[in-house]
Parts: sequence; structure tokens; C-alpha cells
Amino acid sequence: MIRIAPYLACFIGGVLATTTGATSPVRGVWLTNVGSDAMMTRAGLEQVIARCKAVGINTIYPVVWNRGYTLYHSPLMEREFGVAMDPQLRGFDPLKELVELAHDEEIRVVAWFEFGFAASYQEPDGGRVLRDRPEWRALDREGDLVSRNGFQWMNAFDPDVQDFLLEMLKEVVSNYAVDGVQGDDRLPACPNTAGYDPKTVAIYRHEHNGAAPPDDFADPVWTQWRADKLSEFVKQTYLELKTLEPDVCVSWAPSVWPWSRNQYLQDWPRWAREGWGDEFCPQVYRRQLDDYRATLGSVKAQVPAEVLPKVYPGVLISLAAGYDLPSPHLRAMIETNRELGFGGEVFFYYEGLRQHVEVFDTIYVD
Repeated sequence: MIRIAPYLACFIGGVLATTTGATSPVRGVWLTNVGSDAMMTRAGLEQVIARCKAVGINTIYPVVWNRGYTLYHSPLMEREFGVAMDPQLRGFDPLKELVELAHDEEIRVVAWFEFGFAASYQEPDGGRVLRDRPEWRALDREGDLVSRNGFQWMNAFDPDVQDFLLEMLKEVVSNYAVDGVQGDDRLPACPNTAGYDPKTVAIYRHEHNGAAPPDDFADPVWTQWRADKLSEFVKQTYLELKTLEPDVCVSWAPSVWPWSRNQYLQDWPRWAREGWGDEFCPQVYRRQLDDYRATLGSVKAQVPAEVLPKVYPGVLISLAAGYDLPSPHLRAMIETNRELGFGGEVFFYYEGLRQHVEVFDTIYVD
């Protein structure tokens, strides 16, 4: 399908540029299907657009991949797993509807691949994906499926698994008029206990004169080797998506570094330095203001000055579990972003726009 968007947006010098010629920093929000039913109906999406338009949000990041299902019609998933989209949607395609509604109001849509290389959540066998593709499992040094914080993982170092995720990204860019696609703290990523499956071990041995990977999964050289493999995937993804659609925004929303590399093998400052992304939204998820400022200061120091205009901190304002961020803290965080030279931000997640009405009704007012 030819990609024709009624509202095209790209980045010029790290600033959002639209077909109208206007420029503005990214002011975004993640839209989920957990803790919110906004994506389940067109009426719900209409409310999302109305609220975002009213408060000055110019970019929406809707989830399109989690718990082993897509939230759009996927020929890839239908071919490989027999189900084209999440059955709970009952044939309703929220990505298609959202793109139409958002573009009518000149709001960007960047498809957010939330689960990335995670196959399932709280399913010990890895869920439907790994039941059908057990050879895709990420394995630890005991040979067990890698699971962390409730998530079960595919092997992010397996070229076949990488091809699967890349094809998923490409089909969204090809079949929907999205303005971009975004990897999360799980794309590309893998827990640092992974990498002991036969295929990854064979690749490591080939590159190390037959030597096996260290038994210590936290070994710094072993950690960096695996992080470099994921960085190579980032480069491949960026170049292939840009070849497919030069105007598409390739966005990454990693954890903060060096925790991101040491725990999940995401060496994202390298991606920024190498130019393998148009937008970076590190998850500066801190509740206390001092912690937020210190973490954001570290983020600023980790990227070259010329990359800084592409960096938009992720701000945690709400969680389904009842995360309580005082509204004065939220306002102070946005002010801190400006003080440290960040022109915009992305909020997790949409329901927080309604929880912090007094902030969002005023913060972006010109």
C-alpha cells in the first residue's frame, strides 16, 4: 500500500515540522490499552483527540503490540500465528481510526511497539508466541526461559526473531499513514541474564575463537557484546525503515543509561551519537523532584549537544496501579525540562491528562 498521509510531519534540526510550515517541539502522550479503554471504540478515540487538541498535545504514541497481539490488522501475525489482531478488539482497528482522527486535527501518530522482544506478561510458558515458536525463547545460563518483572522474553539476538520484529515495524509503515514508529524499553532490549541459547552461544564462539560466553551474565565484556548486537539491530532497523519511507520518524523510548545497558543491554546513547534515530524519549520516570533533575542532568550529559534537540524526556504521570504524582511535581518537572534545555516531553500515559487537569489546561497555553 502506498503511504499517503493527509498530515505529514518530520524533524528538521530536532523540531517537529509540518506541511503548514509551522514548527514546534514534541508534546506527546502514550496511549495504552491497559488501565484505559480509550482505544477500544471510535467514540473513545474521539475523546482522546479532543482532549489532546484542547491541551496542546501534538503527538500520540498508541500501543500497537503487546501480550502477543497487535492492535492493528497484521498480515504478518495472521500468517505466522493465525490471528490478525487482538481478539478483544472484535475487528475494530484502533490504529486506522486514530490516524484518521488525529490527522484531521494535525496531531502526529507514532506507533508504539510496547512489548518489543517481550512475548508475554505473567505467562510462565511465554504465551501464545513462544508456545508456537519455542525456538525463539531467550534462555538464561540454566537453560530456562528468561523472565523478569513479570515479562517473558523472546531471544533478541536471534536473527529470525529480529526479522520478525522488523517486518512488523515495516508493515505498519507500509499499511498505515503513521508519522512514525517507536521502540520501547523492550525494543530492542533483552534482560542481561539472556544470551545462553545455542544460537547466540554459537555466534559468540564464532567471534571469539571458539571460547564460550562467560558464566557471569554481568561480565562487562559479555554485556557490551550483547548490547552491540542490539545496536546493530537498531542501525539495520533505522536504515531499512528510512529506505522504505524516508519521511517516517524512527523513535526510541529506552530506559535511562547506564541502567538500560547494564540490565537490558540498551546502549541507547550510542544510537543517538551514530544518528540511528530521529527522536529519543528516555524514560526519566522519577517521582521525587531532586531525583528527576539529577537523572535528567545525566541524560543531557550522555548525548552530544547537537543531538539534544531530538531528546524528549518521558515523564511518568499516571499508572493503572494508582501511581500518585502530585500535580505541583508535574509542573516542576516540565519547568525542569526547559531549564535543562529540553524543548518538549512525552507523558505516560493518556489517563494522566485527566488526572492532572489543572496542569494540562495551562502548561502549554501560549
